[in-house]
Amino acid sequence: MQSTPRVTSDANTAADVHYFIFTYQEKEIKILAAEIDRLKNFGCLEVSPSLEGLRDENAKLKYRLNILQKSLQEERNKSVKSMININSRIQEIFRDAIKAAYPDLENPPLAVTPSQQPKFGDYQCNSAMSITKMLPKTSEQKVSPREIAENISRYIPENEYIEKVEIAGPGFINVHLRKNFVSKQLSSLLVNGVQPPAMENRKKVVVDFSSPNIAKEMHVGHLRSTIIGDSMCRLFEFVGYDVLRLNHLGDWGTQFGMLIAHLQDKFPDFLTVSPPIGDLQAFYKESKRRFDTEEEFKKRAYQCVVLLQSKSPDFIKAWKLICDVSRKEFQKIYDCLDIKLVERGESYYQDKMKDIVQEFEERGFVQMDDGRKIVFVPGGSVPLTIMKSDGGFTYDTSDLAALKQRLFEEKADIIVYVVDSGQVSTQTSALLFSQSLDTALDFCLCAFRKKFKTRSGETVRLIELLEEGLKRSMDKLKDKERDKVLTEEELKAAQTSVAFGCIKYADLSHNRMNDYIFSFDKMLDDRGNTAAYLLYAFTRIRSIARLANIDEEMLQKAARETKILLDHEKEWKLGKCILKFPEILQKILDDLLLHTLCDYLYELATTFTEFYDNCYCVEKDRQTGTIVKVNMWRMLLCEATAAVMAKGFDILGIKPVQKM
Repeated sequence: MQSTPRVTSDANTAADVHYFIFTYQEKEIKILAAEIDRLKNFGCLEVSPSLEGLRDENAKLKYRLNILQKSLQEERNKSVKSMININSRIQEIFRDAIKAAYPDLENPPLAVTPSQQPKFGDYQCNSAMSITKMLPKTSEQKVSPREIAENISRYIPENEYIEKVEIAGPGFINVHLRKNFVSKQLSSLLVNGVQPPAMENRKKVVVDFSSPNIAKEMHVGHLRSTIIGDSMCRLFEFVGYDVLRLNHLGDWGTQFGMLIAHLQDKFPDFLTVSPPIGDLQAFYKESKRRFDTEEEFKKRAYQCVVLLQSKSPDFIKAWKLICDVSRKEFQKIYDCLDIKLVERGESYYQDKMKDIVQEFEERGFVQMDDGRKIVFVPGGSVPLTIMKSDGGFTYDTSDLAALKQRLFEEKADIIVYVVDSGQVSTQTSALLFSQSLDTALDFCLCAFRKKFKTRSGETVRLIELLEEGLKRSMDKLKDKERDKVLTEEELKAAQTSVAFGCIKYADLSHNRMNDYIFSFDKMLDDRGNTAAYLLYAFTRIRSIARLANIDEEMLQKAARETKILLDHEKEWKLGKCILKFPEILQKILDDLLLHTLCDYLYELATTFTEFYDNCYCVEKDRQTGTIVKVNMWRMLLCEATAAVMAKGFDILGIKPVQKM
């Protein structure tokens, strides 16, 4: 065995930096203190004009030292509390071992994955086969993958994670984790709560999602962007990123000319009396029909657009009135789904569009095409129209202005657009534009396939879908006779939890690049990978401690004092499954595929069921039913499972309830 390599998390690296600064400052203070003592000892205070300056500097350094010590302690505490990504730690160990075994290889492959079968250990390194192909081939020396695996294993140091490694087959390295390490991590989780893994730095993330159009009702097509975008924001927020949730409303454009013209005709006193526009969708359809069939109305609509763009007070008031009616309807949806957004529609960027056109012209990007100003972005095949022949701006101009604002004013490190795949070409052009500005932007197109539809293929109003979900959820609860054991308040909470949780999960549990058919029957099924199954499972797990008369204080005391035993194979399997949570989050941060979290929660729930069926948590007298023994370490496994499930639900935007 070689000496243990330094394996650090990002948080530990930050702590090292603080430590070196701290040591340097401490040394400086010692030097200054020695200088003061020297001056005192030699009785020459009066001949040292720099003494006061030294005292001031000493005080400043002591102050800075205090700040650095506090910062260092915070970093250490954060590092201790953070959940460990075990896969990443194993990868670090193997990366160092491969480098030590084959120092001349440039960028050797690193393949460490969880094992699929218990007999092959807990993790498996499959790098040896790929390394074989990279080694120089000579007739004198032919090295087999198994020999390479054995050589790598020699450089794996004694460490807190790995109990042993074994070479299997042609060159697989099977890794067995230490049970004591897993037990300690589970205890840390229970004492500190479910904490995010340590991140390198706190990034600024802008997520553009939902984005309905003013004067049009939200339909099921808006649901995917809204749900996926919200869940991504929740994940980014959990890991400590600074997140800006943007709702890029369609609140500007020529359609407002016809809406304002129709408003003037239908409610001529709208400036003094608030018009009773109950159905804005019908109002929009009426104005559109007139725009398409009445030439005089069409001309007046265009005049209204000009007056709106020139910010005539009466027309701005009419525009705001229409936006407010829509905004209230949107908010009903967002309240139901617990969605938080910062509204920043197309109108927000109107004053910034002129600058975009000017900048492109100064850079020599603009070409004229039939009176239009177009731009071929480097690498793009379809030009962007940044100004129409009549001098008006376009959606392209608005998107580019929005992107620039997010880059240079918001100073985003990551921008995520949650859009239908049909919008990808436009957003790709925006990405290419950002590259032309030489930015270090991480630009993510979180595209999804066609808007989901009902079996009939019809587009459904979103509010109707939510109302139908509530109705069916209540029917399901009554079928299970939950109305007979739950209070009215508990029943209402269960209804909304199941209805909205199941609607969200039905979307998030599918790969966003695949189409799917929305089915209430499947969504509310309490068998299989559905929210209904997971919510019921979560409620059952939470009830175990309650039925055993164990309260939160007792569980916290046990978490600090009781070692979690993992001797039974089902205990061991559950313990490892619980600690996979950070790996799952990192994978989603890498690819933004949220169905991975849904699959993990389902795996965790089924693994818990196996554990609970085979390992008694609470032992009762068979005749009296009284509790005779509580296996507290197993109760802690129940609690850890529930804690991770609860955090998973929170990231998905699902609210579980205590009773169901």
